[in-house]
Amino acid sequence: MIQYSLQCSNGHRYEAWFKSASAYDEQQARGIVTCAQCGDAHVEKAPMAPNVARTDRDRVPLSAAHPDAAKMRDMLRLYRQKVISEAENVGDRFADEARKIHFDEAEARGIYGQATHDEVAGLIEDGVAFLPLPDVSDDN
Repeated sequence: MIQYSLQCSNGHRYEAWFKSASAYDEQQARGIVTCAQCGDAHVEKAPMAPNVARTDRDRVPLSAAHPDAAKMRDMLRLYRQKVISEAENVGDRFADEARKIHFDEAEARGIYGQATHDEVAGLIEDGVAFLPLPDVSDDN
């Protein structure tokens, strides 16, 4: 399968999937590639950024030698201290409590805690706004 960004002569842009590059060429030649918005048959491939898959899944460490690295660590530590001092630690109930607050089933308040990868994905899917709480130790 291949995805193309297409544009009609009326300026409408959209994306479409084709079985292969030759399948697109064949359908274009037969005149069956039409604009998804207006039906215009004068459609051409539009410029698009390539989608390059990453082969490395390791985290890339930021340089500790960066001139602002110490300042950034200090700011992250202050952020963490402020959250911990002003919010309620709900532990492993974080996802449930965040969802209750989001849907007005519980009193709005600052909370922090732990969530699994699946719980985080579920919160994002539900549109629940939250931020990770960085753990920045003194030696990091």
